[in-house]
Amino acid sequence: MAKTPQLLDQYGRPVERHSLTEEIAAPTFGGVRSPITGYPADGLTPLRLGQILREADAGDPVRYLELAEAIEERDLHYVGVLGTRRRSVSQLDITVKPGDDSPQAERIAQRIRDWLTRDELSDELFDTLDCIGKGYSMTEIIWDRSSAQWEPARLEWRDPRWFTFDPLDLTTPLQLDENGQRQPLKPFKFVYARIKAKSGLPLRSGLARIALWAYLFKKYTERDWAIFSQTYGQPLRVGKYGPGTSKEDREKLFQAVANIAGDCAAIVPEGMMIEFIETGNLGAAVSLYEKRADWYDKQMSKAVLGQTATTDAVTGGLGSGKEHREVQEDIERADAKSLQAILNRDLIRPWVQLEFGPQKTYPRLIIARPEDEDLKAFADGLTPFVQLGLPVKQSEIHAKFGLSQPGENDEIIGGSAQTPPDRENDTVPSPSKSPLNTHLTGQERDDEDQGTDAALQAETAAVARSGEPDPVETLAARLEVEAAPAMTAMISRIEAMVNAAGSLEELRENLLAGFPDLDHQKLAAVLAMASMASHAGGRAVQEDESA
Repeated sequence: MAKTPQLLDQYGRPVERHSLTEEIAAPTFGGVRSPITGYPADGLTPLRLGQILREADAGDPVRYLELAEAIEERDLHYVGVLGTRRRSVSQLDITVKPGDDSPQAERIAQRIRDWLTRDELSDELFDTLDCIGKGYSMTEIIWDRSSAQWEPARLEWRDPRWFTFDPLDLTTPLQLDENGQRQPLKPFKFVYARIKAKSGLPLRSGLARIALWAYLFKKYTERDWAIFSQTYGQPLRVGKYGPGTSKEDREKLFQAVANIAGDCAAIVPEGMMIEFIETGNLGAAVSLYEKRADWYDKQMSKAVLGQTATTDAVTGGLGSGKEHREVQEDIERADAKSLQAILNRDLIRPWVQLEFGPQKTYPRLIIARPEDEDLKAFADGLTPFVQLGLPVKQSEIHAKFGLSQPGENDEIIGGSAQTPPDRENDTVPSPSKSPLNTHLTGQERDDEDQGTDAALQAETAAVARSGEPDPVETLAARLEVEAAPAMTAMISRIEAMVNAAGSLEELRENLLAGFPDLDHQKLAAVLAMASMASHAGGRAVQEDESA
């Protein structure tokens, strides 16, 4: 029996197949991998925030990751724009490109396509994109061997607090075991995702690192706004006491005025005066808090989505809503490309190696939004070329419009367009040497497919029928021959349009679109010369009769 070859991961480490089906990074009771989290956002100050960020820079990211999680729960705007960015990528269409053109490569690609139809995949990718906010994410691959085949059963998001980085470079990811000791990541077991908001170490490249300061200052503004809203409009209670009032009575008086409503209560000796000075424009004071909070929200939108129009209803200025949407789509494409590179490296390549063995080339996931295409413009642009004889595959047209190939028993509408006439096999000679065509240019004469031989044959036939040349019959025969090429081109194009059109409205549009491109100069020249010849012939006959 042949021995199974030893697989190595991208770092050259041997893969332990027996442990791939086990969960090795699940939460533990009483260990380091606890789902219970701290709350460093409570009472957060600029000094504490600076300390938390410095701890992360030194290789202790726990409080920073807890704080990054907290702001997603406490800042509605941040969780909204971050969720928009993550969901816009997690729901994109995924296609599989085979490694090469061989049947084996196509079979491997089809196996992956079947797995991608799982309904849970969108949520799993959403969890993987947690790296956008925190700087990195870890997803454990739970492999399935129940059918004697390797296949990812599910992708489990793991708390990034249960992982750390090598203190030597702060870049190489490590796993924390139950005792908190650093261990290398098990080969073929994790999807390690990084999508950078900026260049730098993983713990300094997430959006949360950038958004924390804006979050803190906005919370100060919201706190002051809440205090102002609570006290504004409530009556001010002032209690007065006379001379000789005991301390006990003064305390009772203060308690009485304080219990009438909320804050803004005081007691003063009788005869004293308290003057309350107002700003004079309370509306401006109220809008100050709102404008400051909105300003921080706009900065958050710019940091996460690159623009403000799709989140803050702001248009004009430096760009329209359409241009802002294009900026967001640029970020979406960049995230999608980063995610597909991560999955190809940590999921698809290991899977193919486990199931099919090492390959020269590996299939690739392509995550992208289908590009919008103007099919009407495509059809309008292609129709004239088809009518002129350009060969086009029906299968490509079906694929372009999302149509299936009709079967033998299917009812079909429309029919095959007639093939344009083969001009090379046209038996009508060119009239380039005809006296009626001496006005044509050399190029036009070269393009003509009929000659003077056919015209002379027509004249000879007319003479043979009558015994003597009949000017009218001779002219009509000559005109029929001369006008044949131009009329044939027009009639052929009209027949092609009729066969291709599905309705009268479509035929009308095709006629309007197609006829401006027709070369009608040749037919017009022939008709003009024929008219001049008939006029001259008529005058000659009249002169003969008068003589």
